[in-house]
Amino acid sequence: MRGLISVAMSPRISAIVSLLVAPAVRAAEVGAGETVPDLGSSALQMVFGLVLVLALLLGALWLLKRISQPQGGTAGLLRVIAAVAVGSRERVVILELGNSWLVLGVAPGQVSTLAEIPRQEVPTSAKSTAGRDFPAWLKQMVERRDRD
Repeated sequence: MRGLISVAMSPRISAIVSLLVAPAVRAAEVGAGETVPDLGSSALQMVFGLVLVLALLLGALWLLKRISQPQGGTAGLLRVIAAVAVGSRERVVILELGNSWLVLGVAPGQVSTLAEIPRQEVPTSAKSTAGRDFPAWLKQMVERRDRD
């Protein structure tokens, strides 16, 4: 009869039985002085590890930000006044450098100086469309659409 049961037991069933019996065997092997770690301490350790990794990530991002910021007199040396796309990957950019503006043509792998003009006052309409006054810009666009 015993041979009949072992022959009828498929490899899948024997694998399932071994998975069910393994914790009991492990608990029996643990001596009186040793304890089996419980689920609560393992979860606490995992949460602590996650918090540690997130803290290290935030610290690294803060350090990267501090390192990449321009320092000293070069912080205000260049300023982008305006930029407009003239093609799929080409732009015309106006940079303020001291008391002059540089008009640059920017393409993939190439920057060309198109003109150098004296510094001028930035018109207020250009300031509002640059994203600083978004609600006013949105209102203007809605009114323009309603008129058309």
